[in-house]
Formats: sequence, structure tokens, C-alpha cells
Amino acid sequence: MAAPDGEERVLMTAQHIVRSLGTTDTMTDDMLQILSKFDHRFSSMNDMNKKQESTSSQDSDYYEAAAAAAESQQLQNHSRRPSSSNVSRNNTTTGKEEAAAYLEAVDEVQYMLDSLFLQNREPETQARAQNLLQLAMERLQEEFRHLLLENSRSVDPDWLFDSLAAAEAAGSSSFQHSLDDHDDAIAAEESSGDDNADEDVAPVATPAALVQQTTTTVVDLVHPDVVLDLGNIAQRMIAAKYQNECCQLYVNSRKTVLEESLYGLGVEKLSIDEVQKMPWETLEDKIKKWIQAMKVGVKVLFASEKLLCDQVFPTPIAETCFSDISKGAMMQLLSFGEAIAISRRSPEKLFKVLDMYETLRDLVREIKSIFCGVLGASVKSEASGILMRLGEAARGTFAEFENAIQRDGLRTPVPGGGVHPLTRYVMNYIVLLCEYKDTLEQLFGEKKKDGSNLLDSGNGETDLLGDDGRHEGEKMSRLAVQINWLTHVLLNNLDGKSKIYKDPALTYLFLMNNVHYIVQKVKSSCVIVLIGDDWVKKQTGIVRQFATSYQRAAWIKVLSFLKDEGIHSSGSFSSGVSRVVLKDRFKNFNAAFEEAHKAQSTWVVFDPQLRDELRISIADKLLPAYRAFVGRYGNFLETGRHPDKYIKFSAEDLESAIGDFFEGSSGSLTLRRRSFTAQ
Repeated sequence: MAAPDGEERVLMTAQHIVRSLGTTDTMTDDMLQILSKFDHRFSSMNDMNKKQESTSSQDSDYYEAAAAAAESQQLQNHSRRPSSSNVSRNNTTTGKEEAAAYLEAVDEVQYMLDSLFLQNREPETQARAQNLLQLAMERLQEEFRHLLLENSRSVDPDWLFDSLAAAEAAGSSSFQHSLDDHDDAIAAEESSGDDNADEDVAPVATPAALVQQTTTTVVDLVHPDVVLDLGNIAQRMIAAKYQNECCQLYVNSRKTVLEESLYGLGVEKLSIDEVQKMPWETLEDKIKKWIQAMKVGVKVLFASEKLLCDQVFPTPIAETCFSDISKGAMMQLLSFGEAIAISRRSPEKLFKVLDMYETLRDLVREIKSIFCGVLGASVKSEASGILMRLGEAARGTFAEFENAIQRDGLRTPVPGGGVHPLTRYVMNYIVLLCEYKDTLEQLFGEKKKDGSNLLDSGNGETDLLGDDGRHEGEKMSRLAVQINWLTHVLLNNLDGKSKIYKDPALTYLFLMNNVHYIVQKVKSSCVIVLIGDDWVKKQTGIVRQFATSYQRAAWIKVLSFLKDEGIHSSGSFSSGVSRVVLKDRFKNFNAAFEEAHKAQSTWVVFDPQLRDELRISIADKLLPAYRAFVGRYGNFLETGRHPDKYIKFSAEDLESAIGDFFEGSSGSLTLRRRSFTAQ
């Protein structure tokens, strides 16, 4: 079909303008009748740009007639709005054709107005043509608002979480199924839309499509057909110098939807002061929501919002609209990170701070891509600054953890010389730190500390790391140096706490238990990868040293009663054995062993293997010495009166009693019936 000539195009323009403005058939006929009086001049419009010297008075008559026809309907149509959209698309072919025809008519009006200005027509004629365009723009503006209102809804947060999780776990090919499912759901909803037209619908929408783009997951926040309509209307309004009105409508609508979607993800508008006044238990939950909102917000919502702006507006205007829509919401999210970064530092906050740091660090590339250009510079700068401050907060909190270990002055002894709560807390903390190994290596790499200084306590306390502990930092990574130093600080603190015990044996048992616990924690976790097998071997040797020291302190007195020194008397008549001294020796041994049993059955060694090793070691020293002593001197007492008063225990009794040690509960000695015969 040939393109319409100038006459047909103007007739069509007038017809579609009048029809779309809601006039009656009589009004349409009247306008066409007015325009038809100038049919011999219509052909001049096609060649207007080529023929600069055409008859001015004739064209002026035409433009005045066209403007007068439109102006005659202005007051009637200004207050009228059709019940259904003729500009926006619908599912009927007629509706699409009418929308396309109306937009074409608007283009013709714009063309006519531009021609008037180029031909420098009379001001009155230009004003009437401008009124005609204004009527069209008011209609387009209303349709633009209507489309946004009907099709802009907050996104279901659960669907967002599921979509992001699927995008991170699978390739783009896996999204076709979920997209088809959702399109089916949309079709079902649209098919039942007429039946439910009067029902209230919650303003929560699931995206219409899903596409994976590099590290972002872009969703269609508005149906593609509606996006096309919005773009067509925006194109006409911008051409008619109605850019500000169009952008303001768009920004106001989309900004509200974006804020509602973020609110559904748990984002609240909180000032820095409000955040810092919250108890930590409350903040932990808000940090968790912040992390989720940042991931979904940046990778899905902001990325999709930017795509929508790019689809509706040309590039320069799209960037401005996107900035106006999203900048405030993004700054609000970053403000929460700022509040956490500058808040008071305490050890329990470190892992949440690290979570926030990792989240923002991993999103920096997306933020720079989404908030590109001059308008996004402030967002990018703020994100980079907060990332830096979160890193500083993490390092500072790490240092505060070290200070907290040093300051822990709890002087209440742990019952039975068991593992101190500080030891458990610090080692569990260190194990958890290693889950952030790469991040901490990065942070300590940004601000290197001197390992040799870190490992030098300089406080005169016992260096439980060993003689060469100060030089291990040269062989370790920066994080390993920090972890090594923390264990050093812990061990020095424990050394101070061990002095609370009055019994030296219990002091060594306490140190043995705690160092052994530290070693086991290191061996059973990723910490060993950082500080290495050599460290473990050294600390295991220290555990053995403490075990030896314990045995010496606990049993040297008991074993001293089983020695031969002082038993033989040179004045004795026959054998030279003093019965009086011998009786005292047995009595003292019995008393010492009973005292040891009473005490050490309440002491604790939680590690079963270490507990068994200690019992075996004690038995290996005590039982042979006792058997030998009774074998040498037992017959001197057994022939006398009440031998069981002095020889109370058999070797089996002692062995059974040793089995009660380190259970953490007092036990009673059980003696076996034995016959007193020479052994």
C-alpha cells in the first residue's frame, strides 16, 4: 500500500486526533469539513522543507483552520478521559492499530508545529497549533501515568531470593524452565483478570522474565509490551519538549516501587545515630537482612531498574532518570554499612563486619557497572569509601579482640584445673576466623604489621610458645602471624591464671589441659594450614612438659615414702631395719596416697586419650615402686600385730584407685581383702 500523500496524511491526523480526544462523530465531521476547504493546499505540506517560498497566506489559512478545529474541542476534552486506553496496547488487533494510529497522528502534529516555526508563521497560528499539541501531550501524559500505575508493582521478595540463588547456582540455560512457568502463571492471571476486576489485588508482582547477564540477574520489572508503549510515549513527549513532565512521572512511580521492593527485603530507613543506639542482638538480624538486600538489590533490582530506564528513554535521559530513582535507595543501603563501620568495636562484631565487607567487596564491580557515568560517581565513591572503612573496622576489631584477651583478668580458678572458658572462646573464635582466611589475608595485606614485634610480648611473662616462637613470623603468612600472636597472648594470659592454684601440681595440670585443648583445636581445623605442623609439634612437646611437671609435683612426695633411705638402723640387732621407721613410712604413704586420691579424683582431664596416658604413666611409676617396697619390707610388719593398719593397700588397690583420677568427682577408696603372707 502506497504511503498517503500530504492531503491524506493531514486528514488522517485530524481524524485520529479528534477521535482520540473523545469527540462525537458530528464534531469529527465538522473538523474534517473545515479542513476540506483547504484541500488544494494539502499537497504543499510534503514539500514544505523543499519549497521555502510557497504561498504563505494559503498555508496560513490551513494552519489556522486546523488549529481552530482542535481549539474548538479543547475545553470539552480537557476534563474527559476514556474508560479504557486508546494509546496503550491491548490484546485486540483494533486496540493496537488505534494506539499506533494515535501515535502517528501525534507525530504529524509535531511535524506541523515544527513546520510552522520553520516558516515563521504568525504567532496566533503558532499558538493555536501549540494548543493542539498540548492537548495531545496531556492525553499522552495521562496514558503514561496510567501505564505506570497499572504495571509498576513491587517484586515478591521470596521470588527474588529464589531467582538469585538459582542464578548463582546454575548456568543461564537452567532459567528457561522457571521463565516458562512464570509466563504460564501470568497468562492464567490475565485470562481471569476480567472476572476479578473488582477485587483488590496486593501490589506485589513477580517479574515477567529472567535473564542472566554476567554476575547480575536481570528481570523484567514491567511487561515488555508495556515497556514498548512507555518508550513510544516517552519518545513523543520528549520530542514535544515535555521531557520534564514525562521523567517526573516515571521517576515518582518507579522510585516508590523500588523502595517498596527493598522494604520487602527488610530494608528500613534508619539514621546512623539510630543504628548505633541499637542493641547488638537487634543489629545482628538487621545486618543479615542488609546482606540479603544488598545482594538482591544490586544484582537484581538496581540492574533491572537500569535496564528498564534504558528501554524507555534514550541514553542521557535514561541515566538521569535511573540516578533519580535509585541513588537515594542505594545511599540508604550504604548508610547502614557506614553506621556499622564507625560503631564501637567489640570482638563479637567482627564476623558480621567481615560478612558486610565481603558482601560489599563482591558487589563493587556490579555497583560500578550499574552506577556508571558522572551521575553515578557519588555512589561509586561512597561504596568504595565504606568498603575501606569496613576493612578498617575489621582490622580494628581484630586488634580489640587481642586487647580483650590481654585484659581478661578473671581470677576465679576453673574447678579441677579444666579448660578455661577463655581458652574455649578464643580458640573457637580463631577457628571461625580461618573461615575468612582469604578476606583476612587481603585486609592484613593492605596494612602489614611487623611479625617480630607482634610475637614479642615484652611483659616478662612466661613465653609458652618456646624459645624460637618470636622468629616464626618470618616463615608465615600475615594472617598466620596474627593467629600465632593471638595464641601467644592467650597462653601468656593462661600462665597468669595458673598461678591462682595453690597446688603446683594443679597449676601444671591446668596448663597441660589448656595447651592440649589449643593443640587439638588447631589440628582439627583449618588453623593448622596457617600455622603449620611445626607449631603443633612444639606445642605438643609443651603439653608433655606440663604433664611431666604435674607428675613430679603431685607424686614426688608420695614416692619419697617408698625409698630405702633412713629405714636401716645401724643399731638394730639383726636385720638393721627399724620397725618404727618402717611403720611411719607405710602410714605416711597411706596418708599421702589417700590425700592424692581425694584431690585428683576431683581434678579433670577432659581428653580421654590424655587422661588414660596420665593414669598409665602414674601407674608405671607408682605400682612397681610400691610392689618392690612391700616385697622388701612387708614381712617385717606382717609378723607383727595389726599389719593391715600399716599395709592398707595391695598393688591392685592402688591401680584401681588411680582409675578414679581426673574424673571430676570425688571417689572413695575400695580395698580388697588380702592375706598377709610374705611376698
